[in-house]
Amino acid sequence: MVRYDKSTAAKGARYVEDRRGSGGGRRRSGGRTAIGGAGGLGITGVIFLLLFQMCSGGSSGLALEGDGSGFGESIGAVDASGTEVVAESDDTLEFMQFLMFDVQDTWDEYFDQAGLNYQETNLIVFEDSVSTGCGNATSAVGPFYCPAPGDNNVYIDFVFYEQLSRDFGAPGDFAQAYVIAHEVGHHIQSIAGISDEVRAAQQRQPELKNEYSIRQELQADCFAGVWAFSASQRLTRDSGLPIIEAGDIEEGLAAAASVGDDRIQQQAGMQVDPHTWTHGSSQQRIDWFRIGFDNGDPELCDPFAVDQP
Repeated sequence: MVRYDKSTAAKGARYVEDRRGSGGGRRRSGGRTAIGGAGGLGITGVIFLLLFQMCSGGSSGLALEGDGSGFGESIGAVDASGTEVVAESDDTLEFMQFLMFDVQDTWDEYFDQAGLNYQETNLIVFEDSVSTGCGNATSAVGPFYCPAPGDNNVYIDFVFYEQLSRDFGAPGDFAQAYVIAHEVGHHIQSIAGISDEVRAAQQRQPELKNEYSIRQELQADCFAGVWAFSASQRLTRDSGLPIIEAGDIEEGLAAAASVGDDRIQQQAGMQVDPHTWTHGSSQQRIDWFRIGFDNGDPELCDPFAVDQP
């Protein structure tokens, strides 16, 4: 059960653009300024420096940076305190607005502690297909982040939540929150310069392309855990109850496990082949989410610094 205040969701409305239906949308610009420099140090300084030492020269073309994962079911209901909580009958869009505000507010605080300004990202909700700065994409891509200049947005078709709930057994409100926090994690990588270094390394060492991709995805999982830690320490304004509780984390772990490359290959009736993985195994995704949640320190989210992530 993820608790949230409607007032917080209202603040997050400026971060969500709904392109479903006629494709009109409700885009609202944010108020924070951009991080100083693509490779700014501080909030992910240790991670970036370690990665920079691994990588050298070159760059590769932009590509959709998605996690190929989506989660959960619709939301709604109100608990005894009158606080909004996730359940089936409410508006998923409102919940996404809350998440986009809360996740980014968390990262804004981390950046501020490091003496840096945080650059916002928006969530684009679409159906069937969408045009992005990274090219055209369909719902089959799953939730993704586009790092192209002038874009830097998260994209999701809500039907993916239904698919992962139905086909992969990953329902629940925190599972929905996990996928948003993961995609915002890719945004953190982008504005910190980590994504650029990964692409450069992949071009220079194409034989390690999947290995770099796995480590990047696991770091985004860890960043999602960092947000979950923060949310578990904070209370809703209306009820004074935690935004998330310990039991919610089990949904996140189940969601992480459900989108491990090994699990997806098994579900598809394929042979499990680690050489084809791009996101990591179920256990790896669980482990790195746990590192973020158990410590709440983004500097520990460093899959690039270990031999086997």
